[in-house]
Amino acid sequence: MACALIVIEQWSDVIGDGTPRENSPFINNTDMERENIYEGKNMALFEEEMDSNPMVSSLLNKLANYTNLSQGVVEHEEDEDSKRKEIKAPRMGTFIGVYLPCLQNILGVILFLRLTWIVGAAGILESFIIVFMCCTCTMLTAISMSAIATNGVVPAGGSYYMISRSLGPEFGGAVGLCFYLGTTFAGAMYILGTIEIFLTYISPNAAIFHSEDVEGENRAMLNNMRVYGTCTLILMAMVVFVGVKYVNKLALVFLSCVILSILAIYAGVIKTAFDPPNIPVCLLGNRTLSKRDFDVCAKFQVINDETVTTQLWGLFCNSSMLNASCDDYFYQNNVTEIQGIPGVASGVILENLWSTYAEQGAYVEKKGMPSLPVSEETKTSGLPYVLTDIMTYFTMLVGIYFPSVTGIMAGSNRSGDLRDAQKSIPTGTILAIATTSFIYLSSIVLFGACIEGVILRDKFGEALKGKLVIGMLAWPSPWVIVIGSFFSTCGAGLQSLTGAPRLLQAIARDGIVPFLQVFGHGKANGEPTWALVLTALICEIGILIASLDSVAPILSMFFLMCYMFVNLACAVQTLLRTPNWRPRFKFYHWTLSFLGMSLCLALMFICSWYYALFAMLIAGCIYKYIEYRGAEKEWGDGIRGLSLNAARYALLRVEHGPPHTKNWRPQVLVMLNLDSEQCVKHPRLLSFTTQLKAGKGLTIVGSVLEGTYLDKYREAQRAEENIRSLMGTEKTKGFCQLVVSSSLRDGMSHLIQSAGLGGMKHNTVLMAWPESWKQSDNPFSWKNFVDTIRDTTAAQQALLVAKNIDTFPQNQERFREGNIDVWWIVHDGGMLMLLPFLLRQHKVWRKCRMRIFTVAQMDDNSIQMKKDLQMFLYHLRISAEVEVVEMVENDISAFTYEKTLMMEQRSQMLKQMQLSKNEREREAQLIHDRNTAAVARTKAAATPEKVQMTWTKEKLISEKHKNKDTNVAGFRDIFTLKPNQSNVRRMHTAVKLNGVVLNKSQDAQLVLLNMPGPPKNRQGDENYMEFLEVLTEGLNRVLLVRGGGREVITIYS
Repeated sequence: MACALIVIEQWSDVIGDGTPRENSPFINNTDMERENIYEGKNMALFEEEMDSNPMVSSLLNKLANYTNLSQGVVEHEEDEDSKRKEIKAPRMGTFIGVYLPCLQNILGVILFLRLTWIVGAAGILESFIIVFMCCTCTMLTAISMSAIATNGVVPAGGSYYMISRSLGPEFGGAVGLCFYLGTTFAGAMYILGTIEIFLTYISPNAAIFHSEDVEGENRAMLNNMRVYGTCTLILMAMVVFVGVKYVNKLALVFLSCVILSILAIYAGVIKTAFDPPNIPVCLLGNRTLSKRDFDVCAKFQVINDETVTTQLWGLFCNSSMLNASCDDYFYQNNVTEIQGIPGVASGVILENLWSTYAEQGAYVEKKGMPSLPVSEETKTSGLPYVLTDIMTYFTMLVGIYFPSVTGIMAGSNRSGDLRDAQKSIPTGTILAIATTSFIYLSSIVLFGACIEGVILRDKFGEALKGKLVIGMLAWPSPWVIVIGSFFSTCGAGLQSLTGAPRLLQAIARDGIVPFLQVFGHGKANGEPTWALVLTALICEIGILIASLDSVAPILSMFFLMCYMFVNLACAVQTLLRTPNWRPRFKFYHWTLSFLGMSLCLALMFICSWYYALFAMLIAGCIYKYIEYRGAEKEWGDGIRGLSLNAARYALLRVEHGPPHTKNWRPQVLVMLNLDSEQCVKHPRLLSFTTQLKAGKGLTIVGSVLEGTYLDKYREAQRAEENIRSLMGTEKTKGFCQLVVSSSLRDGMSHLIQSAGLGGMKHNTVLMAWPESWKQSDNPFSWKNFVDTIRDTTAAQQALLVAKNIDTFPQNQERFREGNIDVWWIVHDGGMLMLLPFLLRQHKVWRKCRMRIFTVAQMDDNSIQMKKDLQMFLYHLRISAEVEVVEMVENDISAFTYEKTLMMEQRSQMLKQMQLSKNEREREAQLIHDRNTAAVARTKAAATPEKVQMTWTKEKLISEKHKNKDTNVAGFRDIFTLKPNQSNVRRMHTAVKLNGVVLNKSQDAQLVLLNMPGPPKNRQGDENYMEFLEVLTEGLNRVLLVRGGGREVITIYS
């Protein structure tokens, strides 16, 4: 069983991303035959749970047949061979499957076309720093990637899969798309490199556009790159579309070209130690000359004992005569010839140690050579100088160089083809980075030790008659490098156009970015046709830029962002110590991941701060888009774990006591009633909650189901789903908490006591007024309502009761005008002031004016009260109209007596008699008829002579011998009760206050009233409900407010 447990734990990572897989053993096990599941009687004890908890034997059988090859994203040749009935087991090992692909992707265009130029501009020391920083960055990223890649199986999608499953769909989608854009622009860079090699070093005569001057020549070169680059892109896209398998088979050929080229370079370096090549470079003073237009490096030459001028003379002078007018600098300085590649033993390494940065259009000059400056520099256009084409500085060179170390994900992207991915990916990737780092670092030193500085800074080999600098160093022939680099860059471009559409397809098929879903489709064999079209279009943007030096920093940004988040993913998982984080690769630490992340971020801003900000803006926009519009995915990612840890930390820090008055806001527990179908009875209550909260603070939506949990758990789940759905519709941001209890009363009490967690508990309860409280069969009876009021008071929580809730506005409605009237009868901590202010923050109530009414008694100075209230509101920073209403003492009206009498008679009657539903309704009608007669000033004689009553069995036996007149007389005693004076006074207040409120606020959009407390004597609870009914009678929308016993608003800052 121990072995079985280990296997289960390790494989749980495979399918723990929340996405059902066809062959996942943890879901959809219905395909097993039931006789196999329940075979034998030894496990009869567990058979009822077999559907959800399969036998270990069947689980292990499923795991043994598991494959991580995803349909439609595996290699093209796997899909095309449809006749095979089963997928063959992956066969590739570390060397073929990871090491060589990484080597091929890392070594490429920058090594052959730009590394010598970087060494010449930055010097050996600074170039070493650039390469070391970039290689350290990729090595640290590879360590983090190895940890993630060995923490379960990584299907196709590679880096995108790792980031999205570690950091969640938002980060995964944002960084995955950035990595896709980086890969696509890399394809553009490789194509531009291919065209540059072709037009500059293989066939310069193939250029379509030409120009005479230097600036025009640069523009013509860019136009040639655009035309040839577009044609090459179309050709490559067609190759990828027709047959990806040919690209994969040619990959080994392209890789062999790279390796042969590098071996040729090392062989050439060794040869220079004892036999340096004869590669003369012509200098005028200390300025390097382009040898495209002349052969002899001299002003004069002697032919048949006669001194004649050379082609060089004709370039600087207006005629070939010795007395011709020449350029001043040409006239005053000598022409010398030096060796372009003096060799390792020459000591040139000391000259190349330090940087030689230059402005755009500056002369490429050799240090230490004699040069006589001229007073006025003549126009250099047309003169055969070697000039710098762009301005060089350290940070710019970092941006251009960094793409040469990308490609470390090649191994993880092929994880489906590896025999043992969890062993091969770390070993192969780290070995490939170590190898390429050694090649780059040694190349820097060897280039600086063998090649003259002016040749290193000559980007396009102008001084070598347009030959590739690194090719002149190689042995046995420069064409080894030229042809090798051509095929290498061509192959890398094809690989990018093959990989980028698959990455986009993996993102599209995850469904996290809705507008990309069309790119998840393709040909019948799974080839991503639409994704290839989009990739080609984006790649064309890079080709239209046309400059390799301009495209390189763009893709540097996207790759650096991707690597930064790989490091972040590893650091987050390590620091959280989630039980699921168990990588096979053990040589990682969160500090290394954090260092790698910091280095990636630093390199982004070192390369180009505006590109970095732009890349972050793109990633941020994608993140927010996925967050708001994307599909909900639960991948068990680290960010969710980080959120849980942060929430736990914050909850522990939140004080358990009440917050300061300045920080107080209503944290609302909304009590919802459900109907028999578990649907919410009053949806407008959630609308009102959204308007009151505006997404701030804590909202808990609670409800109670009557019964036992074992019987009602399915109804509870359905009810919770209905509530969550309604919360989404009403845009109520909060939590749902549903309780199944033996009685509604107990359930509501439990919610009031226990809802929330730690310091994040509610301080306010919002509920709807029980409209049918007079019907005793109503499940939410008046008794429950009054006891809930008492519970909130005991818990020192505020209470809001919305009457006529179904007339309250929805979130889409807008009040163009109207008032929110506050009737401030007693001070309850300021809740009445705060609620209208919060409501008016929402669009529904924004245009309503706030009016505050208070009541003055006989002894009060109403004028002074109004001034004081205005000053109080001024200090509270609340703008509202103020009005003081005088309630004159007068005699209690007959109407009030009758109201009280009706109330008490009804209460007394219901207490004395145990009646069935029908009889109680009939008795209520009797009382109604009696009181109607009383209002008409009729006497007891109008009382019905015959009243049919059904008594309890015992009472019937004791009373059966008594006559009917005596019976009726007993009830007549009830009808002639004198009302309780305390009840009369309360009713008087309710009637008077209701009249005043109706007079002032009948047309108000919302009326807020102080809610009187329930009586301490529980015998009068039903009378209390009657008082509240009378108090709010005739008003449209009413919010009864009861404070929680503490100040919630303050005048102090």
